Amino acid sequence: MIDLTISPATASDLPAIHAIVEAAYRGDSARAGWTHEADLLAGQRTDIESLADILADPDQRLLVARSSGAIVGSVVIERKDEATAYLGMLAVDPALQAGGIGRQLIAAAEAMAAAEFGARAIEMTVIARRTELIAYYQRRGYALTGETRPFPYDDRRIGEPFSRDLDFVVLVKALAAA
Repeated sequence: MIDLTISPATASDLPAIHAIVEAAYRGDSARAGWTHEADLLAGQRTDIESLADILADPDQRLLVARSSGAIVGSVVIERKDEATAYLGMLAVDPALQAGGIGRQLIAAAEAMAAAEFGARAIEMTVIARRTELIAYYQRRGYALTGETRPFPYDDRRIGEPFSRDLDFVVLVKALAAA
C-alpha cells in the first residue's frame, strides 16, 4: 500500500480529479485498470463544471487521495436524507488500482458520511453487468438490496451507452455512529 493522505478537494484540484475520473472510467487508459466502464460506455464520465457543482453543494463532499502530493484518486459522497448517504464516482489512477487506494477512499468517505451527514447507512449503485466490481464492494461490506434502477440513457453528461440493456443494482452498508 502506498502512503496516502485523504482530504476534501478544492477548486484547484478539479482538473486533476477530472483527469483521474476520465482515465479510470473511459477509453483505452481505463483498460489498464480493472474497474472501468470503457466496454459499456463511450464519451466523458463527468466534466469540470459538474465537479465544481459538487464542491459548491453543501450536501455533497468530494474527497481526494494524494501520494507524494499528486492526486491519485477521488470519491464523492452525498447526503440523501437524514439517515442515508450515497457513495459515487470512486476513481483511482488505473496504473495504481488494486493497491488499496480505493479501499482507503471508501473508508474515508464512510467516516465522513457518518460524521458530517449523520448517516447511519451508505448506498451506491453499480451497473449490473459489472459483476467483479459488485463483488469488490461486497467484500467491503456492501450488500445487494435486490433493488434495481434504470440507466439514465438520456443523460449524455455521463456517457453514451453501447447498448440499451444497462441498469443499476443498489448496494447498501450500515455505518457505525459518528
